[in-house]
Amino acid sequence: MSRIVRVPILPLKIVNAHLLIGDKGCLLIDAGLPGSAAKVEKVLSKNGLTFGDIKAIVITHAHVDHAGGAAELREKTRAPIIAHKDDLPYYKREIPMTFCPTGKVGRYFLKTPLPHQSYTAFEPDVLLSNGNSFDLAEFGIQGTVRHTPGHTKGSISVELGSKEALVGDLVASGLLIGGVMRLNRAIRPPFEDNPEAVRSELLRLVDAGIDRFYMGHGGPLDAHEVRRHAKTLVRMP
Repeated sequence: MSRIVRVPILPLKIVNAHLLIGDKGCLLIDAGLPGSAAKVEKVLSKNGLTFGDIKAIVITHAHVDHAGGAAELREKTRAPIIAHKDDLPYYKREIPMTFCPTGKVGRYFLKTPLPHQSYTAFEPDVLLSNGNSFDLAEFGIQGTVRHTPGHTKGSISVELGSKEALVGDLVASGLLIGGVMRLNRAIRPPFEDNPEAVRSELLRLVDAGIDRFYMGHGGPLDAHEVRRHAKTLVRMP
């Protein structure tokens, strides 16, 4: 049985990464902002683990608060990076990241330096494409990495046999960009490329039996709240 341990990249659940600890080591789900390696190492140590116990790094999408530390952490862990090819030009820093703000907070946030912060380019070792998925059994974890587009074109999520899922920024909870307060209340993240695609993926996950959702901002959320949120995304711009 695997267990999920949060890695606080910023306080108050404003930005989260996660360790997925299984029988044969662990996976790191998202790599945080550039320079987050020490925060990952601290949580590893608290759980009796080291960088060498990380068997793979799953990057849910190319925004800096999820992918920014990937190159450094791959160097420290020697673990392969799993991601989706539709975000590859951003991982390789070939083109600038694009953003679709979801409201006033997103528009304001877009004017700050943080979303545009640069990070070290990298090319993932395992690239999902089309409807392909990646089985995590070789790491002692009953689960699958799947394409869940909507937040970005290449967003991916980890779906576990325990009926839990780590979904990156497919949904957030809390205030402003997520975290701080009201963590049991789902919100849209500050940026979202395709709300109808997000709605479809969230409802698919709930209908598949996922009952607990872990995300990059705030959380976790139960299935009832995620379904409520998904239904609000109909006909959103």
